[in-house]
Amino acid sequence: MIFWGIQLHTDLDPGSKKIKYILSGDGAGTIFQINDVTGDIHAIKRLDREEKAEYTLTAQAVDWETNKPLEPPSEFIIKVQDINDNAPEFLNGPYHATVPEMSILGTSVTNVTATDADDPVYGNSAKLVYSILEGQPYFSIEPETAVIKTALPNMDREAKEEYLVVIQAKDMGGHSGGLSGTTTLTVTLTDVNDNPPKFAQSLYHFSVPEDVVLGTAIGRVKANDQDIGENAQSSYDIIDGDGTALFEITSDAQAQDGIIRLRKPLDFETKKSYTLKVEAANVHIDPRFSSRGPFKDTATVKIVIEDADEPPIFSSPTYLLEVHENAALNSVIGQVTARDPDITSSPIRFSIDRHTDLERQFNINADDGKITLATPLDRELSVWHNITVIATEIRNHSQISRVPVAIKVLDVNDNAPEFASEYEAFLCENGKPGQVIQTVSAMDKDDPKNGHYFLYSLLPEMVNNPNFTIKKNEDNSLSILAKHNGFNRQKQEVYLLPIVISDSGNPPLSSTSTLTIRVCGCSNDGVVQSCNVEAYVLPIGLSMGALIAILACIILLLVIVVLFITLRRHKNEPLIIKDDEDVRENIIRYDDEGGGEEDTEAFDIATLQNPDGINGFLPRKDIKPDLQFMPRQGLAPVPNGVDVDEFINVRLHEADNDPTAPPYDSIQIYGYEGRGSVAGSLSSLESTTSDSDQNFDYLSDWGPRFKRLGELYSVGESDKET
Repeated sequence: MIFWGIQLHTDLDPGSKKIKYILSGDGAGTIFQINDVTGDIHAIKRLDREEKAEYTLTAQAVDWETNKPLEPPSEFIIKVQDINDNAPEFLNGPYHATVPEMSILGTSVTNVTATDADDPVYGNSAKLVYSILEGQPYFSIEPETAVIKTALPNMDREAKEEYLVVIQAKDMGGHSGGLSGTTTLTVTLTDVNDNPPKFAQSLYHFSVPEDVVLGTAIGRVKANDQDIGENAQSSYDIIDGDGTALFEITSDAQAQDGIIRLRKPLDFETKKSYTLKVEAANVHIDPRFSSRGPFKDTATVKIVIEDADEPPIFSSPTYLLEVHENAALNSVIGQVTARDPDITSSPIRFSIDRHTDLERQFNINADDGKITLATPLDRELSVWHNITVIATEIRNHSQISRVPVAIKVLDVNDNAPEFASEYEAFLCENGKPGQVIQTVSAMDKDDPKNGHYFLYSLLPEMVNNPNFTIKKNEDNSLSILAKHNGFNRQKQEVYLLPIVISDSGNPPLSSTSTLTIRVCGCSNDGVVQSCNVEAYVLPIGLSMGALIAILACIILLLVIVVLFITLRRHKNEPLIIKDDEDVRENIIRYDDEGGGEEDTEAFDIATLQNPDGINGFLPRKDIKPDLQFMPRQGLAPVPNGVDVDEFINVRLHEADNDPTAPPYDSIQIYGYEGRGSVAGSLSSLESTTSDSDQNFDYLSDWGPRFKRLGELYSVGESDKET
């Protein structure tokens, strides 16, 4: 088959058989359709090259009736020819770009790209040309490469910061009839430091009280800069003026202004105003634009000082005074002075802060500030005294000032030297003449400027001491030496050597210290072994350990003997019961008052009666009888009607005739009267008056309870008389 145009043709004789054409492959029956009689092929749908550029089909001639192939199938390709049916597109638009302000002509900004779906090989359907529709005369574009450049030099961001550029891409090489597409490009000018700072005003006025705290912000100045970011940062300095030492200026990075602060105290009375010259300069300078500079500006600042009521000012920030420790009371130690710095000049009153002088050792004159001594001083107790003096304005008590005053107590020679410690020297019996027995040193509580220097001597009456002598050493100590040998502790065990110690003060002071020298027994090499005299009386051959053992045995024997005697004595003693266990001697005590005759439960007299005594059997409970006591028949008192007098007489008679009773009476006599009672004693014991002389009416004056007691006694007396 030969494909010709859009018709298929077979080489077979058309008259021999009836031929039918069939079509298969890409798009057969859906996009392409064949006339089975003529073989014409035509498209039944619109073709789009951009969707599918070519189709592969297979055609074959078959028998009309049997559909048997009359010849082999033929494959052919249908290519879709392109036409200019797609406009250019900017797939990444819209675009954004930046370029520094003040850029030179032709500075590249960015480039854009458009695409065309048409066939770039066939014709000019895909040949694009770029142009700018809006954005001239500021920017230009290369027609073929689409590179955008600046078309004007020195574009100023402060004049206009942002530009909108419309870009067109047209196919067919830009000729008429071609399709086109557009996009937008936003160009932003970035800032460069091309503008210097500029103060909003050339003169600033501020006022500040003279008592303002150091570091306080007095005012702010600001230099405006049309640039932004770091290009607008400025540093502030004081470059001239009469207050450069009193004021300082710092930069506020956030607000981009300068803060004027006080660095030293102000004094209205000294100077009432100051003038400063302040400069603001850019921190980051671009050398490309240095010709547009200088990038700095100056302004004048005038500061007026306002008067304020200030506290007193001392003539010195601290005071150091010195006083001797023997200074007389009320003597002047020193003086502090203060003044009111204000024009009104208020009088000043001085006082001592007693929290710093709790012992009130010092006083101060309220008018002139002279400090005097109130109590005696002792340098050895305290060398320094630190007090605080207060100065107060009389016209305004709220204005006060304080100043520390250090008082140093100077030393005087008021302490005599003495031994540095308690010394006890040991002298060997076998010592040699001239041997150093002890080295002593002295101490003095005083503190002379040139240090201590002590003089040692013996008492005048002991200068010619036959046993000992002294020797002064270079280190201000003293050595005691023995004059001879042959010391014997049996003759004299202890020697007392008084030593006079003098200092070098003016006047010098001295004291006498006594050194105790003990004579001891020593070994051949001088080691002390024993310093007791008793060592001589030890038997020869007995050691100290043996003697201690003997003494311990003797003490143990003595303890055994004492224990044995004590046990024998306890064994022979009669088993006498304790007094508080004897029913005859019990005293029953109550913490409340009795109810008199009406109180029938307070005390039962029957408790005095031994239950065994009712039957006549009264054994003694205070001894252990050796013989069996046979009870005697006696009167059997009636339990409900006890006669106390008769009961006591019977018990006395039995005790006197009891052979087992001890040879002493067991009746206890209580003759002790209580003390401290305003009522006196109610007992009739040891009374010098008879019962008839007693008058109990006075008990009524002591209260209801004693009144009842008096009535009972009165009734008893009246019954006896009756």
